[in-house]
Amino acid sequence: MRLDQFLKACCVVKHRTEAKRACEKGVVTVNGRVAKASREMRCGDTITVDSESRLLELQVLGIPPKNVSKKEARDFYHVIRDEDRRLFDF
Repeated sequence: MRLDQFLKACCVVKHRTEAKRACEKGVVTVNGRVAKASREMRCGDTITVDSESRLLELQVLGIPPKNVSKKEARDFYHVIRDEDRRLFDF
């Protein structure tokens, strides 16, 4: 499954186009390297989304067969790190 599809299927982003844009901006890495949206994901890969407002690091545990609910999504990845970088929450 493609990286952008994985992020959408596992409810990390709301829309696949958001994942594609993040990859194009270079804020998404897989195993420490900047990744294209078309990169094929494998079990054991580490995905890092490093944006201005959030740092999210995930380890891929499995590949979902299709879009899954938020509750089921947690079965396909493990959160290594999740940091909120917003200074103020209005």
